[in-house]
Amino acid sequence: QVQVVESGGGLVQAGGSLRLSCRTSGITRRIKSMGWFRQARGYRELVATITRTGNTNYADSVKGRFTISRDNAKNTLYLQMNSLKPEDTAVYYCKAVSSSSPFVSWGQGTQVTVSS
Repeated sequence: QVQVVESGGGLVQAGGSLRLSCRTSGITRRIKSMGWFRQARGYRELVATITRTGNTNYADSVKGRFTISRDNAKNTLYLQMNSLKPEDTAVYYCKAVSSSSPFVSWGQGTQVTVSS
């Protein structure tokens, strides 16, 4: 089983930066991919994902501003967010996909608020 815990959210002005972290524990060697999602208007949307081999995927709305990365040695996932906009305001969730049950693990979320 994999546990995930996010940190790094907060309040920032538009144009500013934040870095989110997601620390994993448990059977981390079975993690195949990880990602960041956000929820602001009742639905959870993909922000960025990264595979164990480093392949990344981004939502169009964050391309060029956000960077996802992972440190496998530290079992930690990161999301560097630059040029933040008020519409980036949301609760950000970390997701881990494993090769064994339970196949999906979510964190509790961290609030990001961008003021105009």
